[in-house]
Parts: sequence; structure tokens; C-alpha cells
Amino acid sequence: MKQGGGTSSRALYERGLKVIPGGVNSPVRAFGAVGGVPVVFNRGEGPYLMDVDGQRFLDLVMSWGAIILGHAHPMIVSKITEAVKSGTSFGAPCPDEVKLAEHICGVVPSVERVRMVSSGTEAVMSAIRLSRAYTQRSKILKFRGCYHGHADAMLVRAGSGVATLGLPDSPGVPPGAAGDTLVARFNDLNSVIGLFDESKEDIAAVIVEPVAGNMGMIPPAKGFLEGLRSLTSDRGALLILDEVMTGFRVGPSGAQGLYGIAPDLTTFGKVIGGGFPVGAFGGQAEIMDQMAPAGPVYQAGTLSGNPIAMRAGLATLEYLADPSVYQGLESMSYAFAEALASEAERAGIALQTSVVGGMFGFYFAEDTVNSWEEAETCDRERFASFFHGMLEAGVYLPPSPFEACFISTTHGDPEVEYFRTAVRAAMSIL
Repeated sequence: MKQGGGTSSRALYERGLKVIPGGVNSPVRAFGAVGGVPVVFNRGEGPYLMDVDGQRFLDLVMSWGAIILGHAHPMIVSKITEAVKSGTSFGAPCPDEVKLAEHICGVVPSVERVRMVSSGTEAVMSAIRLSRAYTQRSKILKFRGCYHGHADAMLVRAGSGVATLGLPDSPGVPPGAAGDTLVARFNDLNSVIGLFDESKEDIAAVIVEPVAGNMGMIPPAKGFLEGLRSLTSDRGALLILDEVMTGFRVGPSGAQGLYGIAPDLTTFGKVIGGGFPVGAFGGQAEIMDQMAPAGPVYQAGTLSGNPIAMRAGLATLEYLADPSVYQGLESMSYAFAEALASEAERAGIALQTSVVGGMFGFYFAEDTVNSWEEAETCDRERFASFFHGMLEAGVYLPPSPFEACFISTTHGDPEVEYFRTAVRAAMSIL
């Protein structure tokens, strides 16, 4: 057990260690939380991934939520093949960036203007700069365990890979860079009120994952998001919903549509790129028009609005315009979560599950998990054993207990049954 990738994966990983820090280009991929050698993949098809050793795995990572239509979807492949023939990058405006922006503004009521960037980290960094400029305030309030990319000011009590590596903060971030970042407890409105009372009128914005997907997966408690909206409005701060993960994954207008919340700014990523590196941030015209060249707040990017990424993202969002797609995704998410829960009960193992749209999460814990503090108490060793049991059975889960699972429109009943069989086998050895 805890072998991870096969012979070819191991050889490539060892080669990578010589030329790439840690052998990977994003820390959680290194299997640090579960042990063993990372699996190296070279092909994806629908809900499955194939590794360099010729093994097939049911994929429940789906490029960390970015792949919502399944790997190598024929329509997406056709669209990007057509686009590539016209050029891969212009460094200038292209038609599809306008069309994608129009689509986002058309289906997300809180977004009147949107700026395309190349990653979720860049989107968050820019939204924070904009919120500080607009409010003329300096402090940003975030939540313990919520991950908003690796910009200096956000690497404070972050979840996801930071927690996986046991790094509450990061070396290289000077005290001044994080000195204006305040940290509250997720799903605890009183902790937010206390920080506002202490900081008086210094808080420029509150940023939150509406569904926390970087400390496992924790939905918002009833009234939590509504309370943030009311509080920020009353105190003159902006509310930023980080929908890099949930945007167009949990509903046609993201989590804000699902929960009826209208933020001042929203960050996007993952799904809006159709599998390509894309990020975006948007909001009310009055705020967004502070961005250069319309206003004084500077942001730029050579590959922003890349024509290939814009074509893939537009095709993906147009496909998702049918509300029934989300009904199917949610139904499948519940089916996977039920398979987990029922097999855990059969094995007499304490397990908690949660579902929102096309994503689900689970914890080896006795009680429901509602915050980072509670997520930290989950059984990490049991998760690691379960992860490798599932890997042996041909299922690829996120290699960390602090990540959500994702499905695509190509996951169906056969995949649920395959998953159930794998879960039963993995539970039997815990």
C-alpha cells in the first residue's frame, strides 16, 4: 500500500525531482498528505484518466473542478482545433473575449463588467487591489481555511495545499504584506463582527469562498452569506465572492445564484476556461470602471483574453446554459456521496459527506464539519489509507483530505457503481 504511481510514473517523477522543485508544479500533486509517488497521467477521456503505465482511473479530481464536461469533450476539442488554426495568441483584443464577457454578464446579475486574466490567483489579487482603491481602505478580511490563491496577502491561514504541507503561512511573505489581512472563522458571523468592531473603518473588503472547497468541502451555514452581505453593506466594505471553484459549477450563475447573494465583486476561474488557464473578476460597473484604462487601478497581462482559452470557455458556458445540466450534476454528486456514506456505515466507519451542485466532500469524522477548526480534527491517517485503497481499485481522488471532489457531465450510473465497488474494497482494509 501507499505505492502510488507505477514504474513509469515513478521514473518520470524522479526525473522531475532533478529539474522541478519537489518534482511537481503545484504542491498538492506531490502526494505529501497521503504518501507514495504521484501518478503521472498522459490522457483523459470522459470521466477517466489514463496514466503513463497504461492504467485507467475514474477521475474525481477533474483538474480540480475545471473539467466539467469531461476530458477531451468532442465539442470542446472541435472548437479549440478550429481556433488554433487562426493563431494561438494575439496580445490584442479578439472576438471571443467580448462574447465570453457578454455571456458572464448576462447570466450573473451582480456582474456588469468583467476583466479576463490568466489564473484565479491573478483574479483575486486584482479584485483585492481594486477593492482597496475603491474604498480607500487597506485591510482585507478572509476566513481560516479558505484558499484564494498564492498572492502574498492571501497566504494567511490558507487551506488546501498550504494546510496539506503544514505551512500556516509561507516563508518569503514579509510581515507587512500580510499585516493588513484579518482572519475570521468560516460560518461564524460573530467572529466577523468582532473584527469589524476592532478595525473600525479600515476594512476594504471581505473575501470568502461561498462554498469552502479548500478545507474539504463545507457549505455555508444558514444565514452566513446573507449576514456577510448585510454587514459589509452596513460598514462600507465590499463583499468579494471567490467563485473560482463554484462559478458555473454549482449552478448557472454560480453559488451566488444558488444562495441568492449579490456580491460587489466576484472572482472566477476553472470552468470558465474550458480546461485552459483562465481567470476573471467582475462586478458593478461603478467599481470595475476604476480599472485601467477606464480608471487609475492598474492591471495587465500578455495572455489575458487568450483566443484559445476564450473559445473553450465560451463553448463550455454555452453548453451549460441548459439548467437541466446542473440537475444532472447534482443528482450524480448525491449518488457518489451516498455510495460513500452507505459503504462507510456498512464497514462501521464514521464518515461525514456534503454535496453542492457538481461537487462533494467527505471527512473521516464523527460529527458534521462546519469550519476549518473542525476539519483539522478529521482522521488524516485513515484518509491516506483510504486514498491508496481507492487508487489501487482504479479511482483517483484528490490526494489531500482538505480538497473537494468533482464530477462532470460524463459521470453516470456505471461510474457510481464502479466507485461503490472501489469504496467497499478500500473500506474493508481501514
